[in-house]
Amino acid sequence: QVQLVESGGGWVQAGDSLTLSCVASDRSFSSYAAGWFRQAPGKEREFVAAIAASGGWTRYEDSMEGRFAVSRDNGKNTVYLQMNSLKPEDTAVYYCAAALKVNPYSSHTSPVYDNWGQGTQVTVSS
Repeated sequence: QVQLVESGGGWVQAGDSLTLSCVASDRSFSSYAAGWFRQAPGKEREFVAAIAASGGWTRYEDSMEGRFAVSRDNGKNTVYLQMNSLKPEDTAVYYCAAALKVNPYSSHTSPVYDNWGQGTQVTVSS
C-alpha cells in the first residue's frame, strides 16, 4: 500500500494550463501503475489517464488525448498530469490512483486501483 497526495489544483480560466502532481509515500511506487480520474459535481468518477510503473505505456480517455499528458518521475515518487487548453467542462476533483497489477487494457477502470489520493479541485472558468 502507498499513500498518495495530489496537489496543483486551482482556479484557472478557459484556455489555461495546469499541472497536477501526485506524490507517493514510498519508493515502492516505482512498481505501481498510476492513473488519474476526475469527478465533477453530480457526475460519476471518470477516467482521465494512466501510466505504467516504468512509464512504458500510457493511456488516455479519448476526449482528453492531445490536451492532457501523464508522466512520472520514479526518483521523486511522483506522477504528473499536464493539462492544456482547459475547458469549463474540465472542472472537477482530480484523483490520483495506483495499483501493482494494471495493464493498459484495464487501466481505465477504477476498480483495478486499490490506492487513492484525496483529490485536488480544478475549476475552469469561461
